[in-house]
Amino acid sequence: MRVKVCGMTQLSQVEELANMGIAFAGFIFYAKSPRYVFKSLNITEIKRISNINKVGVFVNAPLEEVIHMVDECRLSMVQLHGDETPKYCEKIADYVSVVKAFRISENDNIEYMIKPFMDVCDMFMFDTLGAGYGGTGKKFDWNLLKGKTIGKPFFLSGGIEPEDVGNLKFFAQEPVAKALFAVDINSKFESSPGVKDMKMVREFMRGLNG
Repeated sequence: MRVKVCGMTQLSQVEELANMGIAFAGFIFYAKSPRYVFKSLNITEIKRISNINKVGVFVNAPLEEVIHMVDECRLSMVQLHGDETPKYCEKIADYVSVVKAFRISENDNIEYMIKPFMDVCDMFMFDTLGAGYGGTGKKFDWNLLKGKTIGKPFFLSGGIEPEDVGNLKFFAQEPVAKALFAVDINSKFESSPGVKDMKMVREFMRGLNG
């Protein structure tokens, strides 16, 4: 099962992720986030990272800003975690792979929500609806996806923690999980915002792949 570790701010920890075989490192380009990448790293440092897929996370950013960062930081894909429209996603998709995130509540019609984005995004991400834009640590109810037809590869997100290994393996047996592309982890694996507890990440990977 592929894993993305989001909210990375430390070069040494990105290197550790790559050495663990983790597929994706997420860098948050949203200034209001406590994990805002430019608090710790600069464009040159991000650009030089070449041993892991770099995912840039943006929230309602100007189109030109996203395209500029894709080019300058050599991002592998972008994750759009705000209220971006299908038209906006389509324009970004001309430059890079697009993951559109959806913040889901128990009353949402998921298939209705994703339908306008089917032809303009490469993948989806499902997270918990909250006051902010991700990284809240609030648990996403995976049961909301059961029986659904997603039609695109998707990332599973929303408060995933080390103890969820068994639940993830169980969820992976669901028909909808045929489209599960990767698991996204963040705040439950930190000693402080943007600083990961690498022992926890390592143990999680060992359990997931064991």
